[in-house]
Amino acid sequence: MRDTLKHQGLRNRLVEVLIAKGIKDKEVLKAIKKIPRHLFMDSSFEDFAYQDKAFPIAANQTISQPYTVAFQTELLQLNKGSKVLEIGTGSGYQTAVLLELGVKVYSIERQQELFKKTKSFLEKRNYRPKQLIFGDGYIGLKEQAPFDGVIVTAGAPFVPNPLLSQLKIGGRLVIPVGDKTQIMTLFIRKSEKEFEKHEFGDFKFVPMLQKKN
Repeated sequence: MRDTLKHQGLRNRLVEVLIAKGIKDKEVLKAIKKIPRHLFMDSSFEDFAYQDKAFPIAANQTISQPYTVAFQTELLQLNKGSKVLEIGTGSGYQTAVLLELGVKVYSIERQQELFKKTKSFLEKRNYRPKQLIFGDGYIGLKEQAPFDGVIVTAGAPFVPNPLLSQLKIGGRLVIPVGDKTQIMTLFIRKSEKEFEKHEFGDFKFVPMLQKKN
C-alpha cells in the first residue's frame, strides 16, 4: 500500500471530525494529519482507515479509534523530549503519534505475534521508539523510570501501582479503568505519595492482559 493524495485528503477530513469532537491540541492534530493510518491496518480495511472507528488487527486486538488516540495523547500534555511509557504497542499507530510529537517512547506489548509484526513494521517505516519491549505492562519499566507520562491503551480492571510509582512528580498517567466499559482516568503525581485523579467518561477497549505468552 502507498500513501496517496486521496489518503491525505481523507486525513484532513478526519482532523476536521476530531476538532468538531473537541480535540484542541494542534501538535496532536498535526500528527494525526501526517501519519498514514491505513498502513497500520490490514489492507482489507484500507477504504475505512480514516473513519473515526476502531478496527481489528492481529492477535484479537484492535487499532484504537482516532478520537481515542487523540484524546489520550492530549491528556498527557507532552512537550518535545518528554519521556513516555506506552502500555500496549498494538498496531504501533499510537506509538507513531507519540513519536511525531518528538517524545522519547518506551512501549510494551505482551502479545508475541503482535510484538514481532509491529516491531518489524515500525522499523520499516522509520518510526523509532527508544525501546520496544515484549513484556507485562502491569509491571511497567522500572529500569527506565521515572516517566513524564504513561499511557495505557487497553482496559485495565484496576490501576497498577507500578505505573503510578514510575511517574515523575508532575507526571501523568492516562488509563482506561473498568471491565466491560472503562472510564478514562487521569492521574497527576503531585508528590511522592499524593496523586490527583480526574475522570473523563466511558470508553471501550480490549482488556489489558497479564503475563507474557
